[in-house]
Amino acid sequence: MALLVNPGLQLKSSIKDEKNKTDKKGSGKKLTLHNLNEKITVDNIITDSEYKKGAPVSFTSNTISEENATKTSKLAAMICIAIVVVAAHQAVIHGASMASFLRGTSIGTLFLQCSVAFVSLAFIELIWRAVLVLMYKPIKGCEDELLPGCTVIVPAYNEGKQVFVTLQSLAASDYPKDKLKLIAVDDGSVDDTWEWIKKAKEVLGDRVTTIKQPCNKGKRHALYEGFQQSDGEILVTVDSDSTVDANTLRNLVSPFVVDKKVGAVAGNVRVLNMDKGIIPKMLDVVFVYSFDFIRASHSMVKAVMCTPGALSAYRRDIVMSILKEWLHQKFCGQPANIGEDRAMTNLIIREGYHVLFQQNAKVYTEVPIKFVNLCKMYLRWARSNVRETIAMTRFIFKPFREGSKLGARVNLISGWAAIVKAQIFLVITWVLIILHPMTFGVNALIGVVVSSSLAAIIYAWKFGSFASLWSFVYGIYFFIALSWIRPYALITPHKAGWLTRQIKSKPEAKSDSTVKDVVAVGKEDSMFLQKTAA
Repeated sequence: MALLVNPGLQLKSSIKDEKNKTDKKGSGKKLTLHNLNEKITVDNIITDSEYKKGAPVSFTSNTISEENATKTSKLAAMICIAIVVVAAHQAVIHGASMASFLRGTSIGTLFLQCSVAFVSLAFIELIWRAVLVLMYKPIKGCEDELLPGCTVIVPAYNEGKQVFVTLQSLAASDYPKDKLKLIAVDDGSVDDTWEWIKKAKEVLGDRVTTIKQPCNKGKRHALYEGFQQSDGEILVTVDSDSTVDANTLRNLVSPFVVDKKVGAVAGNVRVLNMDKGIIPKMLDVVFVYSFDFIRASHSMVKAVMCTPGALSAYRRDIVMSILKEWLHQKFCGQPANIGEDRAMTNLIIREGYHVLFQQNAKVYTEVPIKFVNLCKMYLRWARSNVRETIAMTRFIFKPFREGSKLGARVNLISGWAAIVKAQIFLVITWVLIILHPMTFGVNALIGVVVSSSLAAIIYAWKFGSFASLWSFVYGIYFFIALSWIRPYALITPHKAGWLTRQIKSKPEAKSDSTVKDVVAVGKEDSMFLQKTAA
């Protein structure tokens, strides 16, 4: 019987022509996720019995891979560098006239001096982080016998079909089946999410435990229910709009085996729905910078500031010891229903444990494709950042752990600078642009291009793609359309609405009987299955 799979994804199944065909466990099957714009259906979903046979199955995404980076990477990076050189040259030319204008008043002189001081400090921090990133190496995945028991919790709210594919990709992981448990939590959805969770239970059998909340209580409460029913040494959280690579869980859990002081590990988040518009394309470049550069540098000082909700892992005993405090966290006297990932990270750092980043543990997640939804997501993140930066300040300058604490403290100071200093200068810049658009408008544009260059160069060098140029588009887009979010969040951190996934009514579930299969057999050892809705 055919089962509907999430819109925008196609499964490409290929049977590998392995040399060890005599292996009694059978041949391996690989399912590759492709981003398409049409809905598709699949009837050859991997069942629980097939998993038990031991056939290796993996899910991957068609987002750009490091393995595909060739000489194009150098060309793309050189183009990005050329753009920066031109922008820097123009900055020198136009900056002189701007500096002359500012020196005309005492306030302008003070602003100019502060700007130079902050830019100098930012440059020093950039060099420091670059050195850390060059030294960074992810921990390699451990052998099966060394891996601990692992429970993956997937909270879902109004997610629909996608939660089914998320659970499928997790079940297809290259992780010992007897050590892996999946828990799907429906947080009071009003769409057909629960029906898809039940379908996953039918397909995967006892590998999935299902929980249904009587009403929507929020992601934090959904995770809490999952944590309560978990077992094993390691807890992993994965968003219900995400898919993982086959080796993601193995790589994510391995740091806990290597170092007993590791309390949490952050995964590497990439964009899944890049084909859905300009915003996802821009965000993929931003995510690479945020994770492969910022979190990689944080990891070198063992103090990643935030383990993302899309993919993170925690030691279960630590989580259970702080679970009540985390669940009942308040801000300004009100229950905290946002920023659960950053809050958990803070508590684990406070308890003296290390928090690392695993570059080789990838998750592909859906991001907003509309401006309004992007604003809501960023506003929620920004408010959470303000809240948890305040919370971290309460303990970071105390002897919260053994060993070096300097890196963690620098991370916090840098975070405060981004929250306060950056917003003050942003407001002043916009005031100057409005008053003197020709003098300051051009300089602001040049500054945006220069500040966007690092993300562009990193993306170009890693993936050999001219998509790196989206970084410059994003920089301008953010400055014009999104720069209001952080200052607004700074003065409204007490507001705690989730802001997304709200729908009014429950749509009717589609019948499996309306689905038919169209099978096309490929060449040699690959079989590509493409399905269309009747």
